[in-house]
Amino acid sequence: MAEYLLFGTERYALPILQPLADALQEAGHGVHAWFVGGAKGAALRGGVRPVAHARGAVALRPRAVFSAANGVPTFVSGAKVQVFHGFNVEKRDEARGHFRVRGLFDLYCTQGPATTARFSELAAREGHFKVVETGWPKLDPVFRGDDPLADGWRAAAQGRPVVMFASTFTERLSAAPHLFDAIAAEVAQGARFWLLTLHPKCPPSLFDRYRSLCGPNAVFVDPLDLVSAQRAADVLVADTTSVVSEFVVQRKPVVTFRNRAPKPHMLDFDAPDRLGAMLRQAFDPSPTLRAALAAYADDIHPFRDGLSSQRVIAATEALIAGELGVLRRKPMASLLRRLQIRHDLGYWGRAARTPSR
Repeated sequence: MAEYLLFGTERYALPILQPLADALQEAGHGVHAWFVGGAKGAALRGGVRPVAHARGAVALRPRAVFSAANGVPTFVSGAKVQVFHGFNVEKRDEARGHFRVRGLFDLYCTQGPATTARFSELAAREGHFKVVETGWPKLDPVFRGDDPLADGWRAAAQGRPVVMFASTFTERLSAAPHLFDAIAAEVAQGARFWLLTLHPKCPPSLFDRYRSLCGPNAVFVDPLDLVSAQRAADVLVADTTSVVSEFVVQRKPVVTFRNRAPKPHMLDFDAPDRLGAMLRQAFDPSPTLRAALAAYADDIHPFRDGLSSQRVIAATEALIAGELGVLRRKPMASLLRRLQIRHDLGYWGRAARTPSR
């Protein structure tokens, strides 16, 4: 039985890594999780064993480390696999954003053609990592199995249309402060049932305001239950959060407030008093909008079988077996990042060697 390590630095890593943990355990492997920073103290379900500190991670000598963060503990043995913490929503320019290569990972498991093409170009140029298009583990539950939580919210709606609201924590991009009054008016009207959620890093005062709307017409959704909310909702209201892309994978309409890079599949608006009109448009989408939703969904995440976690595991095993080719040495430029990771994680011991295969 092989041992694998899952790594995250924020709580939003949990719903990304849980399906991967489930798939590893179904295959008979040992699964361990090491959560630091904003995710410290969190845990995965199903008997995933927690790792308390850096020395424990090193002693584990895992076959691979799967990271849902920008970094990974390079001093731990095993293949270093990037599974991403979100879609590319163009919050930053390419040099600082989604396609930034930090010289830490051996394998990038991309979500769809939109990211595969660019990462493949980078891999061909750099040579120290490989790229395999697998789909995103977080979305496996969207397409597989029952979801009692989503079913419960649909039941609470009592036949009404269901709207989900989600917002990023980035202050200059967040819709939450601007749309509160408009959403409160919609909730009070009661024509639709609302699922309200915010990014975990949003200010506590903002959480309090949106929780105050809960009642017969709205519930507040824990950020860890986003996938269930996405399954339950008919329409999403959001901003530049990556939840927009997660939702569109289902080919459902999205209404965005001042999106940083609006696309044809979005119904973007910039005045809060237009929310009602935008919702009416979303609940009666035009053929053009439906086509745009389908095209974008196929570009960012064409997989609809709920088996992305299994593809990630298969790609990792292919890398370890040498089936993806030989990797060049990691660039010297990544040394400073490696030292910073050691500093942040409090480990200055010897790096573990990768177990023999």
